[in-house]
Amino acid sequence: MTNKYYCFILVIFSFLIFPSFSNAQTTADFSVPDTLLVGVAGSQPFVYPQGSNEKGIAIDIWESLAEKKDWIYIYKFFNTVDEAIHALENEGLDVIVGPISITSERIEYWRFSQPFYNSSLAIVSRQGKLNLWDKIKPFFSLNLLYAVFVFVFILSIVGTLFWLAERKESPDQFPKDPVNGIGNGMWMAIVTMTTVGYGDKAPITLMGRIIAGSWMVISIIFATSMVAGIASTLTLSSMGTSVVTNIEELSGKEAATIGNSPSVGFLKENKVKPIGVNSLEEAMEMLRKKEVDAVVYDRPQLLFYLAENQKDKFHIAQAEYYKQGYGFAFSMDSKLVYDVNRLLLELAEEQDVAGIVGEYLEE
Repeated sequence: MTNKYYCFILVIFSFLIFPSFSNAQTTADFSVPDTLLVGVAGSQPFVYPQGSNEKGIAIDIWESLAEKKDWIYIYKFFNTVDEAIHALENEGLDVIVGPISITSERIEYWRFSQPFYNSSLAIVSRQGKLNLWDKIKPFFSLNLLYAVFVFVFILSIVGTLFWLAERKESPDQFPKDPVNGIGNGMWMAIVTMTTVGYGDKAPITLMGRIIAGSWMVISIIFATSMVAGIASTLTLSSMGTSVVTNIEELSGKEAATIGNSPSVGFLKENKVKPIGVNSLEEAMEMLRKKEVDAVVYDRPQLLFYLAENQKDKFHIAQAEYYKQGYGFAFSMDSKLVYDVNRLLLELAEEQDVAGIVGEYLEE
């Protein structure tokens, strides 16, 4: 009985000890380092340069949540967001603070907090007057050349049909010689389409009249579309400004943006040539010098820049594209993500995040 009694006590003792050890080990696994190494990257108003009197939206939010947990940390500043993200693994960073866009491509390699700010892409262009070449340049575009080529091709087809239908019954109007005959047919097609009606050429066969009637109906639609296109081009040219209102107007042109940012892929998708730079100031300088047609980047940063540089005659389009959230970035095995997410929710519920954003951006 004594041995059985001791065995029973030993089993009970084991159940009491091992769960506690397991819990203690789990707690140790999720413990935060004594001093966190925090990478800082981005642009104003989310991150200000090192040594500035201002800190920025992202840093203020980070410091608010770190204060709740009594975390000790040191900052390490980076020139670009892309450089900071790639330093997560190489330089032992615990977290990156800044306007880090949460994209499907990035979450394959890094983890992110929930968004603390929702942003979008916008377009900034010049408000200056267009010079003479800028006004007539649309008439020398490849699209116009393609349209002219298609127009001549259609006329040649219609002219050939007229010649085939009329050459036997009306050789005086449509000679048997293909060059002259088809040429006269194209002339008749042009006169018919423009409703000039000289009367020097007219079909006399049933087939020729059927072709002429069909061409009259088709040419009404074709001519209307062509005239509308030319009229819109003339209208845009006569407006005399270089303002860009939507991404479609940038097709085939060049736009400056921050290299390796999500806006690069957005520009390529819309057939705009992206010119990558290292900072928003550099992009704006290129726009100022007319080296690019526009600057495409995150809307809050563009609005902040324009507010700080009101002497520049720049225009920001109302159109917004590529909605995206800003969050903090972590390595894939980081244990900080849960705590940071919970603290961000607390700050949002307490309206602290809205207050911090309001201090920098008057939205």
